[in-house]
Amino acid sequence: MRSRRNVALGVLAFLGFASLGLPDGALGVAWPRVRESFGLPLDALGALLAASVTGYAGASFLAGAILARISLGALLALSCAATGAALLGYWAAPSWGAMVACGLVAGLGAGAIDAGINAFAALRFAPRMLHWLHAAYGLGTTAGPALMAHALISGAGWRAGYLALGAVQVALALGFAATRRLWPGAPAADGDSATNDAPAAPLVATLRSRAAQLGAASFFLYLGVEATAGAWLYSLLEEGRGAPMAAASSAAGAYWGALLAGRVAFGFAPNRWGASAVVGPATAFCALAAVGLTLNAGFPFDLACAALLGFAAAPIFPALIASTPERIGAAHTANAVGLQIASAALGQAGLPALAGLAAARLGLACVPLALLGFALALLAVQLAARQLARREARIAATSSLGTSDGAAVSGAHASATARSVP
Repeated sequence: MRSRRNVALGVLAFLGFASLGLPDGALGVAWPRVRESFGLPLDALGALLAASVTGYAGASFLAGAILARISLGALLALSCAATGAALLGYWAAPSWGAMVACGLVAGLGAGAIDAGINAFAALRFAPRMLHWLHAAYGLGTTAGPALMAHALISGAGWRAGYLALGAVQVALALGFAATRRLWPGAPAADGDSATNDAPAAPLVATLRSRAAQLGAASFFLYLGVEATAGAWLYSLLEEGRGAPMAAASSAAGAYWGALLAGRVAFGFAPNRWGASAVVGPATAFCALAAVGLTLNAGFPFDLACAALLGFAAAPIFPALIASTPERIGAAHTANAVGLQIASAALGQAGLPALAGLAAARLGLACVPLALLGFALALLAVQLAARQLARREARIAATSSLGTSDGAAVSGAHASATARSVP
């Protein structure tokens, strides 16, 4: 019975991650037509992205506190319903302002789904499953543009594309609602608890944890690497270095393809490759790829560096999620994952924008330097986190040894006293 439940939850988790990627990938394809429909300038997309990121970060940050009050199944059902309603709102939006408002709701739903499933997976799944879950997100970002492109090519229009995406989200919400008793925090069908999780720590206590703070910084910086590369690689090669449009597109595709392939590949990594042990070397290879991009050694070399960057970045996010219980403790995991996902959303929005400002002032040649800076900062944070873990382990070992020695002395004293009694 338990194994069947775990399989069902695993399938739903994969579907949830794929659904997260669907609208993210579709937006880029839909935007030119959306802009034409509402008569908007090119940079108006920033308002929609800002609204979405605000909702995403807020919902992720509060996900742990919400999960202390309702079951994960209920949260996922409500969040998917909110996301589905927002996408249907895109379909019916009478004005650009209404669409931006729907973007805020879409961000709220997506942030709660992301944090909720990641927190569940960090405690219940092996590290390799985390890699495959995040590969499922890549499948969603691949399928979303294809679905939207089909709607545009067929003449149905971008609204029809969002109608289809909204229907998918509503169907998933119904699936989560129907299986809500299988998820942690809800009574199982036989009346027993569906989980034996320890009580969650208060959010304030998690925020005070040095390990949680370093974890949040890691996600902020990692998404700076991933999103900056995704946003600016094409422009760097096509506008900055004069590569043909097809060549620059192939390099951007190589980056995203390597990211997806890497997550699938690392899912087959040996168990002895611990989740936290992968992050440092992977980050170092990201820095190496960024150094390669600074050299401007010709398109073939740039293409190889783009692929290396994607493959090296692939295991970092899933590995950081998988190692959260080990780094912070199971009681803090739900809060910490929410904090990490919120930090990732801020990094995804803020650091590519920072790189863009630098590129506008200093030229696109500074994009690889920004990537290198973000990667080196991430490496420094990881070293600090490792030192913190070692220090806490020494303190724990010393405390355990002292307790053991004290117990031994007390026991010896008790034995001597017993022997001296007539």
